[in-house]
Amino acid sequence: MSAITSQTRPATSSLSSARSARLLDTRPVWLVGVLATLAGAVVTEGFGLIARGVGVPMEAASPGATEAAEIPVGGFFGGVLFWSVVGIVLAVVLARWAKRPARTFVVTTVALTALSVAGPAVAPHTATSTQIVLAMSHLVAAAVIIPVVARRLSHRRP
Repeated sequence: MSAITSQTRPATSSLSSARSARLLDTRPVWLVGVLATLAGAVVTEGFGLIARGVGVPMEAASPGATEAAEIPVGGFFGGVLFWSVVGIVLAVVLARWAKRPARTFVVTTVALTALSVAGPAVAPHTATSTQIVLAMSHLVAAAVIIPVVARRLSHRRP
């Protein structure tokens, strides 16, 4: 008597996501960082547009400013691109010289993200709802970018 085991095929979407993940695992760290940044920028800008659409005022002031200025459409996207350059450089450096680059990247970027959330909290002349959206936008960008880059850093190139 033989036992017959049923094997199920993974769904097509999980196959394509597994292939995409493997594809990113073999790409240069800087390229994965750029792609993750673009994805994070798009998602964060979408978050900002939704907040704007539900009536959150998109006006904020920098420290020392006497009044708030409008955050333009595309401002979230540009901010993510600007600050992610630091993260990409960090990832490349860690990939080259760190013993545990993925862990070091995650610890460092999570700490930097936590610090960045304090910025909107102290923005003068800025509505509380705007401060909350700005702080959450930092978390949204980090949630998209950090795991992708960390996954790449956890796989050494052959």
